[in-house]
Amino acid sequence: MAWDHEYDVVVVGSGAGGLTAALTARLHGLSALVIEKTGRFGGSTALSGGAIWVPNNLYLEQAGERDTVENARAYLDATVGDRVPAVRKDAYLRRGPEMLRFLHDRTRWVRFEYTPGYSDYYPEYPGGRSQGRSVEPSIVDGRLLGPEFARMRRAGLPTYGMTMTSADFGKINMMTRTWVGKRTSMKVAMRGVKALLTGQRLLSLGEALVARLRLALAEAGGELWLSTPFRDLVVEDGRVTGVRALREGREIAIRARHGVVFAAGGFSHDQSLREKYLPSPTSTEWTHAAEGQTGDTLRAGLEAGAAVDLMDKVWGAPSVPRPDGTLFFLVNDRAIPSMIIVDGDGERYVRESLPYHEFVDKMYEHGEPATNSWMIIDSRTRSRYIFVGLFPGQPFPRSWRESGLLKSGRTPGELAERIGVPRERLEATFERFNRFARAGKDEDFGRGDSAYDNYYGDPTLPNPNLAPLEKGPFYALPVLPGDIGTKGGLVTDADARVLREDGTAIEGLYATGNCSAAVTGETYPGPGATIGPAMTFGYVAATHMAGRETTPTRGDK
Repeated sequence: MAWDHEYDVVVVGSGAGGLTAALTARLHGLSALVIEKTGRFGGSTALSGGAIWVPNNLYLEQAGERDTVENARAYLDATVGDRVPAVRKDAYLRRGPEMLRFLHDRTRWVRFEYTPGYSDYYPEYPGGRSQGRSVEPSIVDGRLLGPEFARMRRAGLPTYGMTMTSADFGKINMMTRTWVGKRTSMKVAMRGVKALLTGQRLLSLGEALVARLRLALAEAGGELWLSTPFRDLVVEDGRVTGVRALREGREIAIRARHGVVFAAGGFSHDQSLREKYLPSPTSTEWTHAAEGQTGDTLRAGLEAGAAVDLMDKVWGAPSVPRPDGTLFFLVNDRAIPSMIIVDGDGERYVRESLPYHEFVDKMYEHGEPATNSWMIIDSRTRSRYIFVGLFPGQPFPRSWRESGLLKSGRTPGELAERIGVPRERLEATFERFNRFARAGKDEDFGRGDSAYDNYYGDPTLPNPNLAPLEKGPFYALPVLPGDIGTKGGLVTDADARVLREDGTAIEGLYATGNCSAAVTGETYPGPGATIGPAMTFGYVAATHMAGRETTPTRGDK
């Protein structure tokens, strides 16, 4: 084989999983190259909240939050069950904290902070934590990236020039309702003023995580090539020895002496694969994933004989389609009090504040009426809470009305006519919901009974997630079964090696992130349960290639 370039480790994809794999390889003395299909690095991680869900980690310990591997194992057993082999779940619980400690100790850039009170998604389950396990990246100045700043993928979130963390947003959502919300809003505003005066380019959330990993990789001497699409694997005598890629208009062969790590995301942007594997209806227009995710590594893995699993699942993200073709991901919006989501028959069919992954599953379980869903609020809600990226009292954009996206009515009956649902059913739905809201108990779906619901609710109310829909005009926006990525992919073992159908490993091939079958199975345990495993198994893959033994974590001693 004639090679154009040679490295110890070649990583395909530049999200958190890929950057962590390359960084770990470099810190173990291996040469490492990351190739990225698009002209921007960061993948879907840069578009995300940037949180990671890794139980029993050092940042929880530093914050005085006691967690144990036994509690975390009980929680994964309760949520994931036996859908994923125990050896893989245990590898995640053991190696995740190890990964965070390694990056904390071996770099000056990779730093996280505990997000207080951001509950596990199922805190009532055995081992669940209402105070949460998630940590998020510390804010960082993008100027530190130098020329690389212009090549980083940007999220474009509607923060109106302000830089806020997940912890900030949980309070700012109540800016009109609590003193904590007002103080936090002022703090964030002053942060923005300072940045403007000093020229800082502050980054938070997923952008901060990508920037920190990129800074660490550059300092460690790892390489990153943009606009270099992966084409195929090179397999010699049954072992993956490198990749073929397109660079500057020609195909090149890159040798990977120790192995190749697939970290290129799933197949959200390939309509044919969506129609082959995902529930119907499905559309590439419903995904928040970075545009390069078209299943390239999935196809290559299948060609090499890999097994796949969870192919009919997505990381669900109920979303509003905006007139400009972009989507708005509904997270906090589904927990605000005076709000309901109804189907095409004008009836509630789900606990609106469900974890977003499960919400989309419920849409498909409910059937065709759910794919014609509407989120409805009243004028009081509009004046009190952040809603679809708009601050309290901020007018709806004119384009929303002119395009027909936003519907309104002075009464529930008038709104029913505007959104095309039976008038009498929507009026009955209003009446029933308002009766529950006044009593503070959702007898149909239990909204507000979970600590997860309450995180984005209004703490000034008896039930933080319930208040009557009474003050017209009423507003409605369509809700689609969106996704932040597909969660099915190549089956891997506890060392992140890609496996064949017979359970044997394809030598030299590893996978992490959304191109691999999720270690969390069909569920979503907590905020950051996509990025946490991606970073963990990126670290695991590089450590395995380096031939390093691992040290048991505190919780396993």
